[in-house]
Amino acid sequence: MKKSDWAAIILIVAIVGISSYFIVGAIMPSPSEDPQTVPIATGFSSDITEPSTDVFNADAINPTVRITIGNQGDQRPFNLGED
Repeated sequence: MKKSDWAAIILIVAIVGISSYFIVGAIMPSPSEDPQTVPIATGFSSDITEPSTDVFNADAINPTVRITIGNQGDQRPFNLGED
């Protein structure tokens, strides 16, 4: 490569570097203009509170009880309308 080729490459790299610096500076705000605050987390304690006695509803439906609707004896499931 000739000296003029190296000079052109260095010039192009310099132009691209300077232009990218200004483009990124225009897109990204500086950190001093928009300060953010972070809340401080409180520490954990080893105290355990007992649950209250009215946690469960006496009138609630028990999901573990099997429910049968109508007479389902001797029926094949998925019979596709065949009797």
